[in-house]
Amino acid sequence: MYVHEFINQTWRERYQTDISEEILTLLWSTIVSIFTVGGFIGATIGGTLSVKLGRKGALLTNNIFALTAALLMGLSYPTGLFELLIIGRFFTGINAGVAICVQPQYLGEIAPTALRGAMGMGTSIFITAGIFIGQVNGLKELLGKEEYWPILLTTTCIPAFLQLLILPWFPESPRYLLIDKGDEEGCKKALKQLHGASYDDEWEDIEKEKNNFSGFQAKKPWELLTDRSVRWQLLTIVLLNIAQQMNGINAIYFYAGYLFKQSGIPAHKIPYVTIGTGACECITALTCGMLIECLGRKVLITGGYTLMSICCILFTLTLSFQDASPVIPYLSMICVFAFILSFGLGPGGVTNILTTELFTQTTRPAAYMIAGSVNWLSFFLIGLVFPFIVLGLQQYCFLVFLVICSLMATYIFFVIPETKNKTFLEIQNEFQSSNNKNALPC
Repeated sequence: MYVHEFINQTWRERYQTDISEEILTLLWSTIVSIFTVGGFIGATIGGTLSVKLGRKGALLTNNIFALTAALLMGLSYPTGLFELLIIGRFFTGINAGVAICVQPQYLGEIAPTALRGAMGMGTSIFITAGIFIGQVNGLKELLGKEEYWPILLTTTCIPAFLQLLILPWFPESPRYLLIDKGDEEGCKKALKQLHGASYDDEWEDIEKEKNNFSGFQAKKPWELLTDRSVRWQLLTIVLLNIAQQMNGINAIYFYAGYLFKQSGIPAHKIPYVTIGTGACECITALTCGMLIECLGRKVLITGGYTLMSICCILFTLTLSFQDASPVIPYLSMICVFAFILSFGLGPGGVTNILTTELFTQTTRPAAYMIAGSVNWLSFFLIGLVFPFIVLGLQQYCFLVFLVICSLMATYIFFVIPETKNKTFLEIQNEFQSSNNKNALPC
């Protein structure tokens, strides 16, 4: 509402008239949705940047977008230019798109095989932590007051500054140095910095992958799409990334405020309860990071989608009978938290890890570009059509998400091999051998 008022005030000063409701809604929708457009563009260039500049170089360069966005959004209010909010949000989206494409690659490539899952969960843990911190900062006791909203938007510069201070002290990805650049000395130096003096096993693994793909260049996305040797891996990450956005998690957050209100929570206290959902997802991502090397990827993501399917059924029932008993709204609230816990336990974190593990060095950047593009397009699509789904089906919209979650659980169970404690080459060979029997028709 503060941004609405700022746009109205700016419009009045420029044109000596109040802005119409239609134009205000259009401008607000643009400010919100332009983030996903930027994210899509960031995903499409992230893979190229990671090949040209290296994983570390791409992440450092990406901070330019975050700092530019913070500057533009911070200047929007004092300059009276609401257009800067749109441009700033666009640059924030690019920053997010590049980061989500490159960061999991970097973490997956610098981690020892035995810790690759736990390291890869860092992406999910800190995304959920960022959401939680954003919710807390947005409270009226902190930066949620009218005079502070421009400062709230400029806080996007803080992670960028932290990364610019800390990341230069870390080495480049050893796999990138040896396989992409042929820099043996640089690779050994990076391995020593990461793993200490005993890095022979990691060096042997990287060298074996290099020899296996000797003479191969990093593939472009369109080359990967026509490469039949990785079609099952490609189909898997496309389905996983579509399902990650269309599994109902957005619907749960949409209904959360309504359910909290139905449960008798005063309107002015609902933002504080909503913070609980962010904390819930953050804690679950952390738990997933602790369990992933013990239980494996397949168990967590299959179990997550199975639990989400059950929650969809229960949620449909509780929403259908909200007025039957005073207890029902509280059961609905339990379903909200159970659904978020199930999402964070598997689909929310493991999806990115599988995108890293199902591909080798020459195909991984292109795979992340395709996966990221699909993810951001799905994010945009669900934001576009979801209000109409709710309007048409109301609480029965969760039956649609039930189908998506149950189909994904079935697909993962029968198609995806366990990747825990396996090298990238072992995963590649096992994935292909296990699916050759069921290969798609030529």
